[in-house]
Order: sequence, then structure tokens, then C-alpha cells
Amino acid sequence: MNKWIKNLLFILIIISIYNLFEGCSINSNETKEIKIGITLYKQEDPFISFVAEAIEECAKEKEIKGNYKITVNIVDAKGNLTTQNNQVDKFISQDYDVICVNIVDRTAASTIINKAKDADIPLIFFNREPVEEDMQLWNKVYYVGADAEESGRLQGEIFVDEYKNNKSFIDKNGDGKIQYVMLEGEPEHQDSLIRTDCCIKTIVNNDIEVEKLADDTANWQNAQAYEKMTQWINEFGNNIEVVFSNNDDMALGAIHALENANIDIKNRPIVIGIDGIPDALYQIKDGNMTGTVYNDYKSQGKAILDIAYSLAMFGNTDYLTNITNENYVKTSYKKITKENVDDYIKKLK
Repeated sequence: MNKWIKNLLFILIIISIYNLFEGCSINSNETKEIKIGITLYKQEDPFISFVAEAIEECAKEKEIKGNYKITVNIVDAKGNLTTQNNQVDKFISQDYDVICVNIVDRTAASTIINKAKDADIPLIFFNREPVEEDMQLWNKVYYVGADAEESGRLQGEIFVDEYKNNKSFIDKNGDGKIQYVMLEGEPEHQDSLIRTDCCIKTIVNNDIEVEKLADDTANWQNAQAYEKMTQWINEFGNNIEVVFSNNDDMALGAIHALENANIDIKNRPIVIGIDGIPDALYQIKDGNMTGTVYNDYKSQGKAILDIAYSLAMFGNTDYLTNITNENYVKTSYKKITKENVDDYIKKLK
């Protein structure tokens, strides 16, 4: 009898050990799903679409390296704040782990922050920075973007370098000062205002006299920039010596207007943008554009995904070293001209 009991106990122990390892095996093969919701102010904005693509690419790389599924749901607010608020509501109702917001109106972030706070879902704003007071409403609010002052300064430096090397070509009327037009983003948008101001200050601080012929907002859009530039060509003709643009998409619109006006490339104003989108790189290579300031959308996309992943998996960002105490991540800019444009074109492939 004792022998029978011993055998039974032995069998039960073996079964228990087997079940223990089998359970561990099953749990190790379980796939954790991370859900990240992303709402864009306008998906048609080329730079924003590149950031979104970079987030998706980084998510796929994370999936390959780890045993989890990352769902990235990207929706387009089409410039409508009400639509964006509804999109955030839907992400909350579907229990997303993290919500990323490229906000339509930077002054209206508090509504979204309070919704996310009530649901305890972390928020990552990107590219369009909320006002500082709103960023301080909750410790689970993050921002990923770049330093607008640096972009304006580098844009000004591109011009200064070109002016020193080709003064007679740029100052076509030989009056010793530079007549320019400025294509601006949105009215009162912080990046637009700062880029414009820092660009011109950099030029003036290098003892170059400038004269503004015109400036106007084109809302970051190619088509609106084309219309503005066409008007300025009709008004000022060959007196325009430089076109500064707060982003590349508007710069490309200006180039299109110059081409459509049949102005020979030798008589055109030089054009300088910001962002470093692929179409602008090819225009620089072809000589239609003098330069741009590279806004590193790949690094921004990676930073957004890294923060979202860390928050979803661990509930914090302790292991990330690029976040300030105020929950900001700022990527750097680089100047692109004909001298180094091929290096950036190679990175596209």
C-alpha cells in the first residue's frame, strides 16, 4: 500500500512539473499587444506624413525584435479640431495604451489632456507644440519636436554663406541690400513666427542689409504658396532676390510659380526652405533650390515610438535618456546645400 502511494505521489509530482513547464511555455509564447493611436492635424502635409511613416517603420522593427504586436492606428483630422477631439475620444473608448497627437490648434491642448488624464492614457504631442501651461497639466504628457530657433538660424546661415560666395549673382540690382519675400506657415504658429524672426536676425547680424518686399502666410501648403508667389512675381517682377520659406512644401510651390512664369533660372531669386523632404532634396540637386534645413523626421518618429513603447510596456520612460525633466524631446537640424545633398538623397534609398 505504501509503495502504491509512493508511486502515485511520484506520478503526481511528474505531472505537476510538466504542467508547470508547459504553462511557462504557453505564457512565453503569448503575444502582448500594444495599441498606439495617432491623430494628425493634416496627413497631406508632406513632413507630417514622413513622421507618421517613420513611426510605423520603427513599430515594425520593434515587433521583429520582441514577442509582441504593435498596432499603430493613424487617423487624419484634416485640420479640424472637433474631428481631432472625436478621434481622441474613440482611442480612449477603445482603451489604447498611448495616444499621439499632432494637434490642430496648439492653444487647445488642455481639452485633450484632461480627457486622457481622466482615462489615465499617456499623451505624446509632436511637431506642433502645446503651450507650456498645458504641458504642465499632467506628468504623463510628452512632446517630441525640434528647436524652431535653430531652424531659422540655420536657414539664415545658408543664405549668408551663399551670399558671401555669390554676392553679385544674388544682389542682382547691385544696390547693396537684399530684397526678399517670406512665405510663412500659419498665423500665430510658434514655429512659423520663430523661424521667420531668427532667419532674418541671423542675416542682419552678419552685416547684410535686407529689404522685405512682402510676407504672407500660406499655411504650410504648396498650392497656397504657388498662388502667393505668382502674385508677388506679378507685383515685384525681377526685384525679388530671395525667397525664404518656413517649410519645403511652400518653397516647392514658389519654385513652381517661378517655372510657370518662364523666368530663366539665371534670373530667378534663390529659394531656401526648411524640412529636407525628398522633393526639396532633388530640387537642390537640380539647382532650382539653394538649400534647406533638415528636420530629422526619422529621429522624431523613433523618439515618439520609443516613448510610446516604454509607457505601454513599463508605465514609465526611465530608461530613455533623451527626455528632459519637463518631458520634452528635441531633435537637431542640419543644413543641406548642393555640397552635401547627395549624402541625404542616399539615405532615402
